[in-house]
Amino acid sequence: MSRVSAFSSPLLLGFDEIERALDRVAKASGDGYPPYNIERIAKSDTRDECLRITLAVAGFSRESLEVTVEENQLVIRGRQVDEQERIYLHRGIAARQFQKTFVLADGIEISSAELKDGLLAIDLMRPTPERIVRKIEIGVRD
Repeated sequence: MSRVSAFSSPLLLGFDEIERALDRVAKASGDGYPPYNIERIAKSDTRDECLRITLAVAGFSRESLEVTVEENQLVIRGRQVDEQERIYLHRGIAARQFQKTFVLADGIEISSAELKDGLLAIDLMRPTPERIVRKIEIGVRD
């Protein structure tokens, strides 16, 4: 049985990449660890408007975190090494790995990533594209 989507209309040409992106989002939205916020940072005198993703990564060092962009996806990985020499009477802070994936629209760029007070903040920007108007000449065919 074939799947019919909203993008299968003959009037929507070239939107198959958007459909694949929506499929990736649906697959990546399962785990809620680590918790995160997404906020819009208003334009100021020193910088343009941007989006900021903030992840709560308490217990992770800068060296145990990795931020990459892979095929229009922002991928954040955290790897902690469990210290075997410690003997816990109570263990409420988990030392577990994570991978969090965010699908990026075309043109989105990562401007910075900063770890402070157990929060990893990643700023994303979309440069304002030039508006281009092109006239297409119509040829005559005999």
